[in-house]
Amino acid sequence: MVLAMAMFICNDALVKAASTQISIAQIMFVRGAMTLVLVFLIARHLGALPTRRMLTDRTMLLRVFFEIGATLTYLTALSRIPFANASSILQSLPLAVTLGAALFLGEPVGWRRWVAILVGFIGVLVILKPGPSGFVPDALFAVVAVFFTAGRDLVTKRVDPTIPSISVSLFTTTAITSLGACLIVPMGGWRPLDADMFGLLALAALAVLVAYQCIILAMRNGEISFVAPFRYTSLIWALGIGIVFFGEIPTNSMMIGIVLVIGSGLYTFYRESRRRQVTAGETDPAPPA
Repeated sequence: MVLAMAMFICNDALVKAASTQISIAQIMFVRGAMTLVLVFLIARHLGALPTRRMLTDRTMLLRVFFEIGATLTYLTALSRIPFANASSILQSLPLAVTLGAALFLGEPVGWRRWVAILVGFIGVLVILKPGPSGFVPDALFAVVAVFFTAGRDLVTKRVDPTIPSISVSLFTTTAITSLGACLIVPMGGWRPLDADMFGLLALAALAVLVAYQCIILAMRNGEISFVAPFRYTSLIWALGIGIVFFGEIPTNSMMIGIVLVIGSGLYTFYRESRRRQVTAGETDPAPPA
C-alpha cells in the first residue's frame, strides 16, 4: 500500500509537470495509450481479455463512467491548484466512501462515524479556505473528483467477482484513452511532444501501472482494516514533492485541515474494524461447554 501511494503521487507530479505544456486531453491519451499497451500484454498473457459480456455489463459501464469523471476532474485540479492541496483534498476519499455506503448501499454507520465524516469534511473546507480572499474555485474540481472516485469504489464492490481485475483495468484504460483522443481538438488541439515530455508521460504510465498492481495486492492479501490507513502515507510524498519540485509551502490552515481529514479517516477505519470484530463475534458459533 505504501508503494502504491508513492507511485500514485509520482504519477500526479509528472502529470502536473506535463500539464504546463500540453492539455489534459492529450495527457489522458498519451499516458493512457502507453498504459493500455502494458495492460493489454498482461491481460493477454493471463488469458483475461474482456469478453462481450464484460463490455455490456451495466456495473462495468457505470464504473467506467465514474472513472472517467474522476480522471477529468482530478487532472483538471492538478493543472490548476497547488499540488499538495489537490492531494490533501483527495484524502477525504475514505470518508466519502463510508458516506456513500451508508446512503446508497444501506451499510450501518453509527453516530461516531457520522461525526467523524462531518469533522473530515470540515477539514476539507479548512483546506479550501472558503473565505473571500482565500477560496480558489478550481479547488472544487478536486472535491468533485473525490465523489466520482468514491462512486467508482462503491460500484467496484458490485462488479462480478468472476471478472479478473486486469480485465477491469483494461476496459477502463481503453475508455479513458479513447475519451482523451476525442477531447484533444476541443481542448486546444495536439501539441508536439519533445523527448522530455514523452519521457514524463512514459514514467507516469509506468507509475500508474505499478500503483494499481500494488494496491490490488495489498487489498487482496492484507487485512483491509490494517492496510487501508497506509493510504495516508501519500500525503508525506505529496507535501515533500510539493515543497521540493513545485516550491509550495503548506499554510497553517492547510495543515490544520490535513490533521482533521486524516484524524477522522483513521477513526473511521478504527470504528469499522471494531464493527467487523463485533459482527464476527456475534456470528461465530458458541464453543462447546
